[in-house]
Amino acid sequence: PRTDPAVIMLVYHKNKTLLGRQKIWPKGMYSTLAGFVEPGESLEQAVEREVMEEVGLSVCDIKYFGSQPWPFPHSLMCGFHCTYSGGEILIQEEEIVEAGWFKANDLPPCPVGGMSIAGWLIKDWLDRQES
Repeated sequence: PRTDPAVIMLVYHKNKTLLGRQKIWPKGMYSTLAGFVEPGESLEQAVEREVMEEVGLSVCDIKYFGSQPWPFPHSLMCGFHCTYSGGEILIQEEEIVEAGWFKANDLPPCPVGGMSIAGWLIKDWLDRQES
């Protein structure tokens, strides 16, 4: 059976994490970055490409986190944590309308925990900030 893999990633740098907002979301609502895997690329390559395309940043230390079935037909969302390694935020306006770095005690409205892998990624990062 056909499966269309997608990646979702939480990018962090020191004590901050990168969150973005898609234009279809309510104003002020942020989340992690995500995108579909292109034919011929690994999941890790997709993470690097999607972060670069959506916000103009380079990442390294890409670590698998977990996966979740995704509501698009035949999709699987594969989650990753990764470290910022360079660049300045330059958003791809077709998909992202806002993006920024946030500390654990100053997060905008975003999923934390709950039923989505985005929320799981953010909660895991928050838990590690408190330890």
